[in-house]
Amino acid sequence: MAEVEFGGMTFKGGKMMILLTALSTLGGASWGAFEFYSDYMDMKEIVANIDVGVIESRNNEIEIKLDAVQDSVGEATDYSRSIKNDLRDDFNRMEKNVDRVEDMVRENDTKVAEMIDKATERFDNKRDSLYNDTELKLQALEDRLNKKVQAVLDNPLAN
Repeated sequence: MAEVEFGGMTFKGGKMMILLTALSTLGGASWGAFEFYSDYMDMKEIVANIDVGVIESRNNEIEIKLDAVQDSVGEATDYSRSIKNDLRDDFNRMEKNVDRVEDMVRENDTKVAEMIDKATERFDNKRDSLYNDTELKLQALEDRLNKKVQAVLDNPLAN
């Protein structure tokens, strides 16, 4: 069986496997720490080379554009509100005009109905007047005719 001496101690069999496992774990951890430190140093160099002034300048440009967009949105909102108010005013004005026209139509309907009633009444009066006049004339004619017939019948020479 093989023996390994490490740090003044001798290891054999199962202890040797534990020692190899511990050494490989220690080596892997060292390698991981080295890679982490290497990445850290690379990032530190990248961060050190970042031009903060360019970033601030770009942020200022973006803020100016955002302010312009907000102003545009505000103007669009005001314009939309103005259009909405104008449309409401136009609608109210149209509604008043429609109400006025409806009132005029009702008034005209009433006037036309009154005119028809008056015309009907005049027609009826004229018809009744003509009827009565015709009746009187017929009665007068009949009376004259009856007198003439009676005069003819009363005449002894007429037989």
